[in-house]
Amino acid sequence: MTVSGAREGWLNFQALYTTANDKHTCIRTRSTDPMTIYFTSGTTGSPKMTEHNQCSYGLGLTVNGRYWLDLTPSDVFWNSTDTGWAKSAWSSVFAPWIQGSCVFAHYMPRFDPTVFLETLTNYPVTTFCAPPTAYRMLVLCNLANYKFKSLQHCVSAGEPMNPQVFEQWKASTGLDIYEGYGQTETVLICGTFKGMKIKPGSMGKASPAYDVQVIDADGNILPPDQEGDIGIRIAPQKPFSLFSHYTGDPVKTASTQRGDFYLTGDRAIKDKEGYFWFVGRSDDVILSSGYRIGPFEIESALMEHPAVIESAVVSSPDSVRGEVVKAFIVLSPEYTAHDPETLIKEIQEHVKKVTAPYKYPRKIEFVQQLPKTISGKIRRNELRNKEWGKA
Repeated sequence: MTVSGAREGWLNFQALYTTANDKHTCIRTRSTDPMTIYFTSGTTGSPKMTEHNQCSYGLGLTVNGRYWLDLTPSDVFWNSTDTGWAKSAWSSVFAPWIQGSCVFAHYMPRFDPTVFLETLTNYPVTTFCAPPTAYRMLVLCNLANYKFKSLQHCVSAGEPMNPQVFEQWKASTGLDIYEGYGQTETVLICGTFKGMKIKPGSMGKASPAYDVQVIDADGNILPPDQEGDIGIRIAPQKPFSLFSHYTGDPVKTASTQRGDFYLTGDRAIKDKEGYFWFVGRSDDVILSSGYRIGPFEIESALMEHPAVIESAVVSSPDSVRGEVVKAFIVLSPEYTAHDPETLIKEIQEHVKKVTAPYKYPRKIEFVQQLPKTISGKIRRNELRNKEWGKA
C-alpha cells in the first residue's frame, strides 16, 4: 500500500480512505494469519521485511509492557524512538495500549538534548525510553540544572549501554537505566526487569517469553562464561512472539536456524547468574593474531576517556595480524585543538590499562560524526566496508 502517489499493483491509502464505508465489520482471523510487516534497521546490510502473525505480539508485548517498561494505567510513558523503527510500534502503541498507560509524544525535527531535558522537567513523564545514543548526549549536558519531578523509570534499547553512561546518569539523576535487548524479529529477548539486580554493561536475563541460550557452531548450549552465538529455542515448539519469516526470502529465513535454535546474529556471554553480556554482531567480532575481540568492550573503554563523546570500533586490514582494531572517535569540543598524535597515544594507553593490552585500537581516526540508521544505531558495517575497501 502506498501512502502517497500511485504505483501499479499497489493499493493507495488516500483512495481507500475516501471510499471507505462508515460501517465497519471486524474480520475473523486465525492466530497464524499475517498481522504486520516491519523493516529491520539495516545495521548489517539491506533492511529485511519481517512478518509477524496475529498472535505474535500478544505475549511478547505483554512481557515488554508489564515487566520491562513497568507500565500501569497511572503512568505517562515517553518513547523517543523514531517512527521508522519497529520499536516505535511496540513501545509507543502496543505495549502501553495493553497496559492502559498514557502515551506522551513530542514532535522534534531532530534530536536536541536540551529540549529532551526540558521536556522531562516540564511534563509529568513517569517512564522514559531512549536509545543509548540519546543518553550519551544527555549526560554531556549539565544535568544539575534539571529536576525530573515525575520520572521514575528509565529504559534503553537498540544498542548496548556503556557502563560509563549508566553511571553518569545515575550519579546526576539518582535513576537507574534498565537495559533491554530485542530485534524486529523477536520483540524483547532479554532485559533488566524492574526489581532485578542491575549489572551495568549487561543486557539482563532472558525474557519469560523465550528460552535464550548461548550456543556453539554446532547448536550446543555452552557453559557459563563462554562466548558464543545468542540463540532462541524454536524446537519442539516455536515461540509465539517470534516472527513468521522474511517476506519473499525463504533462504534468508532458513539461514537463521541452527539445530533447535533461531540465531539472532549477535554474540554474547551468559554468566552463572543468567545475565547476558553483549560481545558484538557476529560480523563485527575482530579476529587479530588469533584473538577474538568484541567491539563493544573497546567502545566502553573508550567512553571512559574524557576526550571521547562517541566511538565505533571495527576491523581494519593488517599485513602482519590479518586485521586489527580500528576506532572511529567523535571528540569532545575541549579536545579538538589537541595534538592528534599525542591524543591518539594517550587514548591507546588508556584502553591498554582498562582492557587486555592486545585489545587496544592500533588505528584511530577522529571524525565529526558516525554513520547511523534512522533509529540511531551505528552502522559499523559501513565503516568496516570503507576500511577494507582501502586495502
